[in-house]
This record gives sequence, structure tokens and C-alpha cells, in this order.
Amino acid sequence: MPTSPRVLILCTHNSARSQMAEALLREAARQAELELDVYSAGTEATRVKDDAKTVMAEIGLDLSSHTSKTLHDVPDPQNFDAVITVCDSAAEACPVYPGQTVRRHYPFVDPSGGSLDRWRAVRDQLQTQFESVVGALKNGQEVPPSYADSPPVPAA
Repeated sequence: MPTSPRVLILCTHNSARSQMAEALLREAARQAELELDVYSAGTEATRVKDDAKTVMAEIGLDLSSHTSKTLHDVPDPQNFDAVITVCDSAAEACPVYPGQTVRRHYPFVDPSGGSLDRWRAVRDQLQTQFESVVGALKNGQEVPPSYADSPPVPAA
């Protein structure tokens, strides 16, 4: 019996972008009836930011049970079909994965310290991108090599 593809979304603190991306990828896969095993982690753990919880709740996704994790908290951390970094420092600190693991880097703006409009813009960019990831996987293609064009994120 084939296993579901395993996808890891990696960021620095696993507190905002990677948490939102995890929930968005899981939901897009559910809607597309695509079985994925989705995780997020950080190069260091902190806490899930309240603004991330707020903007995700606005679209019906609940992050209240999410916790910030490192790779040590993820089951079988060296065995992923795809590893996607969503910030530059995580891309630089990302561990080496076996040759069969597809690595992608989608550099999303850090919404931390910004207005809720900035958080919403990043959420919407993440949603567009991870819907395209699901579309590619559903069609038997690799995870897209670059991220989708989205409207710019407000400065603050």
C-alpha cells in the first residue's frame, strides 16, 4: 500500500508563515481529496503568534491547537518527499536531505510586527502558493520550483 507523500514546511521560529502554510496546505489537500502527510517546523521553537491565529480564523482555519516545533519534534524528520522553506534564514539553515527529497524555497515576507492587513496579504499569498502545490501534486507533477505571483504585501 503506497504511503501519502510527506511534506515539511520549514521556517525559523515555526510561529507564523510555516504554521499558516501547514494549515493551508492541509486544507487545500483535503478539498482536492489528495492525501498528504503535512508538517511544519522551525530551526528553533517559540510560540504560534496570535495574529497568525486571528487571520487564519478569518478563513475558517483554527490554529489554536498548533504549537511551535523544531525538526526534533517531527516524526521521522529526515524522511520527506518535499521540504519547503518559507523564509531565507530557514533556507540557509535547512539540513541536507536525501537525494529523493525535493527542496523548494518560497521566500514570503515576515508579517510579524505588521498590521493585520499585512498578515492577511501574506496569508493570501501562502494560500495561492500552497493551492498550486496541491494542484501540481494532484496532477502527478513535482512541487512547483518557484512561487506564484501574488499582489504585493503592505509595508506595515
